[in-house]
Amino acid sequence: MNAASTLTARLLAEHPRPRGIAGRRYAHWLAVGTVCLGAFLGQLTASVTALVYPALQRRFDAGFAAVEWVALAYLLVLVALLAPIGRLSDLVGRKTVYLGGFAVFGLASLGAGFAGGLGTLVACRAVQAVGGAMMQANSVALVARGVPGHAMRRALGVQAAAQGLGLALGPSLGGLLVAHASWRWVFWINVPVALVGIVAGWFLLPRTRVEAGPALPRPRPGAAVGPVVGPTVAPEPDGGRFDLAGLLLLGGSTTALLLALSAASGLPLPAWAVAALLAAAVLCALALVRQERRATRPILAPGLVNTPGVRPGLAVALIGYLLLFCPLVLGPVLLAEAGLPTARSGLVITVLPAAFAVAATVGGGLLPRGWSDVARCRCGAALAGAGLLGCALLPALGAPAVLLAGPLLVVGGGLGLLLPANNALVMRAIPAECSAVGGGMVNMARSLGTALGTALPVLGVHLAGPAAGGRSVLLALGVVAGLAVVLARPVRRR
Repeated sequence: MNAASTLTARLLAEHPRPRGIAGRRYAHWLAVGTVCLGAFLGQLTASVTALVYPALQRRFDAGFAAVEWVALAYLLVLVALLAPIGRLSDLVGRKTVYLGGFAVFGLASLGAGFAGGLGTLVACRAVQAVGGAMMQANSVALVARGVPGHAMRRALGVQAAAQGLGLALGPSLGGLLVAHASWRWVFWINVPVALVGIVAGWFLLPRTRVEAGPALPRPRPGAAVGPVVGPTVAPEPDGGRFDLAGLLLLGGSTTALLLALSAASGLPLPAWAVAALLAAAVLCALALVRQERRATRPILAPGLVNTPGVRPGLAVALIGYLLLFCPLVLGPVLLAEAGLPTARSGLVITVLPAAFAVAATVGGGLLPRGWSDVARCRCGAALAGAGLLGCALLPALGAPAVLLAGPLLVVGGGLGLLLPANNALVMRAIPAECSAVGGGMVNMARSLGTALGTALPVLGVHLAGPAAGGRSVLLALGVVAGLAVVLARPVRRR
């Protein structure tokens, strides 16, 4: 064995926890805490960039359609890599891949902070997404392997709270860093968290690569999923070939569509290129449908999608995250036009993800016990629609900008009730033996909704034209409010 092989073997080798830690009664909670670091970091990255767009526009002299790719590049790579990294983790070991994710994420964040051009920054964000996928594809599986069955629901709730904390802290932290330091610190702040995650994971996470390769625990049919905002369990190996063609077609269709939307939003591309991108998106989507029907191990599992209750549930998950991220993108623009300082804008925007996190974790307990998950979905969608309508009306009526925090609170609370209840309905509709694939599809719908929630608002504001000013933002929020109201109707008993 040569030196390179020896080094690779050492890097991929999984080391067990020290005996002094593994023997503690609370050892599994130490492992959950380590997983929460990754959950926190992933959601912090998703929400912190909202307050950086104006600073990046000034620094790189670029339009909003170009700057939004700082977020879109991350989301596209994340969607494309979750499934293959999940399978790789089954072979290499989830602990190894998870710790590698912290390392890749931290190094890419360091590079993003030093980026001298927008292209370099977008490339670093794409690499950052590789690290994010390495963590996200393994987080729930690590909890499932390391926590006793009686503590599973509580552990997943703690992880959901960590996700919510990262999502809530992002806008306020981003606003403070941009106002008092530099946009570069929005990325550098990830580096110490990643270092802590590597050290903690090395000592606190149990070894996951074992010779026998036992299957991960799967939920019982009809079991409650709990308040997890976006549950993901990477697909387990079943002896079939990985659907590489499906992965490439999925990535091609989503990338072409988002590039076309960005071009229509002001990205400098000729008209023929936009038409070609739209045609490529349609052709890739049609080819994807055909491929998934023929593949032995499809990414999207058409048979599972056609299970009663699954398709509308995935649609609700996609639209729900679109509704969540539209205000996160449009809110800072609206508050900046109102003359609110960046730091205060960040605090106002923080109300939305903070309310979402609280409602997703404990909000369900505040509703009547007899309410079904369908009723909770409808209630949450109605609240979100009312809040978004308030976001559009208050500025139009001349109200102070800080009062926008009120309707944002209602939006976050409504979506925090809607999405966990909808995810529970989807997972109950999926057979137990397909729970891993189903969780992956829920996460994919969430990521695509986040990407569309980032791209579509910019398109709406651009089409309204510069003469419309802040009215275009209000109109976009009004359209989104109508979408939330419509969303409350299709949710049926499954």
